[in-house]
Amino acid sequence: MTSAQTDKTGRGADDRIVELEVWTDVACPWCYIGATRLAAALDGFDRRDRVRVTWRAYELASDAEAGAGRREVDALVDSKGMTVEQVQHMFGQVSQVAAGDGLQLDFDATIAANTFDAHRLVHLAGAGTAQGGRVLRALYRAHFADGVAVDDVDALVAIAEEQGLDAGAVRAELADRDSAAAVGVREDELLAARFGITGVPFFIADRAYAVSGAQPVGVLTELLRTAFDGTEDD
Repeated sequence: MTSAQTDKTGRGADDRIVELEVWTDVACPWCYIGATRLAAALDGFDRRDRVRVTWRAYELASDAEAGAGRREVDALVDSKGMTVEQVQHMFGQVSQVAAGDGLQLDFDATIAANTFDAHRLVHLAGAGTAQGGRVLRALYRAHFADGVAVDDVDALVAIAEEQGLDAGAVRAELADRDSAAAVGVREDELLAARFGITGVPFFIADRAYAVSGAQPVGVLTELLRTAFDGTEDD
């Protein structure tokens, strides 16, 4: 097969786009790690310009009270029946892994949050765009490193402004529970249920190849290669 051969869509195999969908939650440290590893995989991938990433919403705690302002450690002690020592030990393990990927997590400052509005902000920025990816990374950083309550409207508007979004438009969006972005978040979650996704991060390439969890860079690179090579004609 030559590079000029066409794939099953009729496009040239040398210009085909792979659609990579990533289900993630802003309040999931493994999602932050997974997103960082995906960025590293894409940076070293020879067909990076032909991968389109779409960030899809998943709420690990959709029933979490918005605006409660509780420390994450206290929220987990109550919701999981764990001791403070057990939670802190778990946080220590996650922080150690994250540090290996260049991330500094401050769980002592992390505030438990309902992430629905944060997901709406990603959709408003463009879940399938570079700006949407930047907003998501800013939300991760705000939640896990800066002690920001990512279910606070003023905090979300500030993050949006820092990433180049219009503050007035964002505030109006967050005031409308039935906005287009809100619908988009719910559709993402319905898709997750349809695909049987029960944990995040979860990566699906071309809705044909999938891996779950904060996989190493090499595994994510292999997912991308399989998506390209596995869909070409023999």
